[in-house]
Amino acid sequence: MTQELGLIELIVGASALVQVVMLILVLASLSSWFLIIQRVMLMRRADDELLVFEEQFWSGIDLAQLYREGNQAVTEGQLPTGVESLFRAGFKEFSRLSQQSDMDADAILEGSRRAMRVALMRETDRIEQHLPFLASVGSTSPYIGLLGTVWGIMHSFRGLANATQATLATVAPGISEALIATAMGLFAAIPAVLAYNRLAARSDVLLNRYETFLDEFSGILQRQTYALKANQSQRR
Repeated sequence: MTQELGLIELIVGASALVQVVMLILVLASLSSWFLIIQRVMLMRRADDELLVFEEQFWSGIDLAQLYREGNQAVTEGQLPTGVESLFRAGFKEFSRLSQQSDMDADAILEGSRRAMRVALMRETDRIEQHLPFLASVGSTSPYIGLLGTVWGIMHSFRGLANATQATLATVAPGISEALIATAMGLFAAIPAVLAYNRLAARSDVLLNRYETFLDEFSGILQRQTYALKANQSQRR
């Protein structure tokens, strides 16, 4: 009666290249799961911060006071993220340029929007960080597993050359250990692909909300800029 080989026995008995392939796939799977959890937590935190800041921003609070409250948080070591970083970049540039009497309203507004665009690019990099790695794991893991499978099957059939009698029992262990590599490749790829699609969609929604805030805040700065310049003209 033949003894059924377990998964561990098949992995231990695999050829060196197949074991290397399996190790690569295990590391890729663990790394992708770590990044998936990290990205999910980051986007949840970004959603919560967006809701809190927008509620505070649209509550009618003075923008200068809101900026000063952010300064206090910065001095405590809390760097602004999300829409708060856009607000602080735009308002800081607006305050600096509006103090220059020779600057016209359009130049002040354009400078503020440029500062917010730079902050938006930083936030885009922060939110979309590591997503290409998940895409790479999802697209390449099946092929890496297939490489291990092909090599394992070749190694198994090569061993038949020295066998006096070729039976299914002789070939089955080698083919089984080779197919494990394909299974591990799919195990690494499927969660990575699903997570990438989900996280990419969430990041697009979040960045679109940042864009919307940028446009709305630009409208507020535009009104304040023209009102400021009108007051300066009346004083002259």
